[in-house]
Amino acid sequence: MSPMEMADPAWRTIAQPVAVKVLVALAGVGLIALELWWFLGRHGETGSAAATGDGALQTVLITVEGGYAPARVRLRAGQPIRLVFHRLDPSACVAKVIVPDLQRSLDLPLNGEARLDLPALAPGRYPFHCGMNMVRGELEVVSE
Repeated sequence: MSPMEMADPAWRTIAQPVAVKVLVALAGVGLIALELWWFLGRHGETGSAAATGDGALQTVLITVEGGYAPARVRLRAGQPIRLVFHRLDPSACVAKVIVPDLQRSLDLPLNGEARLDLPALAPGRYPFHCGMNMVRGELEVVSE
């Protein structure tokens, strides 16, 4: 190494005040928390199925735009179910919906509707998600 390179290194440490270090660390932790909330948190309102009469088909319209709306759907046990997905989001991630517990999946056309007919279900929670498992929803089946 030449004396010139040793006297003026290309990279050198610049001391920062403690307040700046703490502020940067807190901002980083805050952004990590926001990211976890965005991808893992529950979003969207709860919706209920519209059905008439005993044994009638329960129908729910779920809009797909940046997530599922409603993301949580409350249904009655013992009645067949029709989920109608209306996809407005052009993201490839939400081009498919999967209900793993029921071994069902459905391709969702952009700016169109697709139906997923399900049999009468036992009480419980049945999660559903997009093809990349980033956008999630849940069917909550209750006995009334």
